[in-house]
Amino acid sequence: MKPVAIKPGVHWVGAVDWDRRNFHGYSRSPMGTTYNAFLIEDEKNTLIDTVEDRFAHKLLCNVAHIMEPAKVDYIVVNHVEPDHSGALPELVKACNPEKVFCSPMGEKAIKEYYGAQDWPIHVVKSGESLSIGKRTLHFLETRMLHWPDSMMTYVAPDKILVSSDGFGQNIASSERFTDEIDQRDLEVQLARYYANIVLPFSSVTLKILDQVAKSGWDIDMIAPDHGLIWRGEGVGYAVEAYRRYALQKPANRAVIFYDTMWRSTEKMAHAIASGLADAGTPVKVMSLKSDHHSDVMAEVFASGAVIAGSATHNNGVLPLVSAMLTYMKGLKPQNKIGAAFGSYGWSGEALKDMTEFMVGMHFEMIEGVRAKNRPGHDQLKACVDLGRRVAQALQAKVAAV
Repeated sequence: MKPVAIKPGVHWVGAVDWDRRNFHGYSRSPMGTTYNAFLIEDEKNTLIDTVEDRFAHKLLCNVAHIMEPAKVDYIVVNHVEPDHSGALPELVKACNPEKVFCSPMGEKAIKEYYGAQDWPIHVVKSGESLSIGKRTLHFLETRMLHWPDSMMTYVAPDKILVSSDGFGQNIASSERFTDEIDQRDLEVQLARYYANIVLPFSSVTLKILDQVAKSGWDIDMIAPDHGLIWRGEGVGYAVEAYRRYALQKPANRAVIFYDTMWRSTEKMAHAIASGLADAGTPVKVMSLKSDHHSDVMAEVFASGAVIAGSATHNNGVLPLVSAMLTYMKGLKPQNKIGAAFGSYGWSGEALKDMTEFMVGMHFEMIEGVRAKNRPGHDQLKACVDLGRRVAQALQAKVAAV
């Protein structure tokens, strides 16, 4: 993709990764992604962020469409994670910048990743600003959104907030702005990115949103490092969505994920789903043999109730369920109703293990159900009842918020 002017004198010069399906090694990325970088033409020509190392040549080519790379005076590194800084060594070599700006933690990370002992690194902190001519860059450290080195850069008077990983989506597209694509796809990918990347830092997110609101910055464009750029009314939507996501208020919606050996646990899952639906709570049933854990996590994020099912295997939980619970625990979802269920042949520890795991995540637990060998009428009736009990508890929780 060629450079795109997002404001007069400010160009997107990043790279589109059409083929990316595994993001950061753990999250499925069905729509690909982009690595966004922004070149500002001014008295001090400034590049904000770079791209993954294998796209360095694309970034340099895009820069060359605007100016000779050697004319880039400054590079701002908002975030040192390799998908944003991987091309940095090649850019420093090609541009020979006067200064490379980063946060205090960013300096440590750049030197650890790239051994950049002789680079002209200049540390900037929250509240500091940098004149580059007609424009001024204002810096805001956003530690643990989602790395310790993260920061955002506000470009005045262009009213652009270059937001690093905040407000991003994994979308590969020939379009550059969020209002140019199907809005349902956009909403799904924004929430999915938050659920699998940003969720454990929700308390930090709320503090940063407050800091941005108190900054006095007039923002009419948010330019994240992944996906499409927000402008106009989209800016308000993105900020409101992030605040809503970070608050994690429960929704009247449930997800059931499970793994099964001989389909007994699967039958139980379907019966529980029937009870939920009958009681007025929408539900999605997801087999961990079929659904990627990051897809399941997106549903966990959107749901007020999470119900896990597993057959007992080697006196414990089936491996895919254990992995899903571990992944979910790391992302720290809050304000959830939880329950567990499963079948067993002789020992039946899976129900206890799953329940204890979710208790450790501070879920409000509803007593679960287990069935020996193959669930009969009474066991399936108990599963339907479990669904109804979860729905009742969830609806009361939603009403109390």
